Amino acid sequence: MTDTTSTGDGRRSVVIGVDTHKYVHVAVAIDEHGARLDELSVGADTLGYRALHEWATNLGRVRTCGIEGTGSYGAGLTRLLRRAGERVVEVNRADRRSRHHNGKSDPLDAESAARSILNGTAAAIPKNAEGSSEMIRQIKVARDSARKARSATMVALKGLVVTAPSELRESLGELSDTNLLERCASYRITEMNSVTISAKYSLRSLARRWRDLNNEVKSHDSHLQELTQHLSPTLCTSFGVGPDIAAEMLVVFGDNPERIHSEAAFAKICGACPIPASSGITHRHRHANAALHRGVIVRMHHHEPTRAYVIRKTEEGLTKRDIIRCLK
Repeated sequence: MTDTTSTGDGRRSVVIGVDTHKYVHVAVAIDEHGARLDELSVGADTLGYRALHEWATNLGRVRTCGIEGTGSYGAGLTRLLRRAGERVVEVNRADRRSRHHNGKSDPLDAESAARSILNGTAAAIPKNAEGSSEMIRQIKVARDSARKARSATMVALKGLVVTAPSELRESLGELSDTNLLERCASYRITEMNSVTISAKYSLRSLARRWRDLNNEVKSHDSHLQELTQHLSPTLCTSFGVGPDIAAEMLVVFGDNPERIHSEAAFAKICGACPIPASSGITHRHRHANAALHRGVIVRMHHHEPTRAYVIRKTEEGLTKRDIIRCLK
């Protein structure tokens, strides 16, 4: 740490920028005129967070703290600073061109974060991750992972059936998914003395894994339904909105929904506004966009007012893609 400023000055306004990493956070302080005051490196743990906050307050009156990765490596620091009453702003990663010309430097990235606050380019309020929405997000992470694993298990099981010995393949080939799983899970293995036996052993393992994963997904769904209904009962009663879609919407809002100041802002976050929210490679919240899409498709097929709307807009000359965007 440099020794540019050794004593605090309560009359001075200080802006803090923090470059976050898994094990170390690097902070740089600048004053209200942009003069660089000091820098500090701390461990990414509670003691380090407290040391960083004490260092910042000793330099002067902390105006704003700009943190990279408030939803990942910077989450712990963000929580502590908020509890201490500090204003926290989420800043984007330093410009790639700047990194290319100047090289990667944590203090430079931290200083860039601080200056982005001072010049007004960083003003996004990070989500508050200490309430029901964060609980929903965590459970949804586990649920989505279990669902992917369940799908992969079924694909592997059916692939193994295709390459199994003829007599085994023919006995399983015409079964429905449910009957296939039941049959494979019930296999009894004695000795591992043939390709048929090893195939049955492997199919049994995959079937029982699918069953366990399916039970796990059901457990996650039960918790998500309880949490989403408690947090937003009216959302969960909307046509075409189940616990999964409701959970995705509530995760986007977070535990401080006031940071999203309008419906238009929410639409932009979800990539559902007329002006694209990204360059076209990916939406900022592509999962939320996908959730909206699923809800819209359900309504287009089964919700009479939505079906009438689709017919009317089609007659007006809109394409299906435009109609879906309007419905979102």
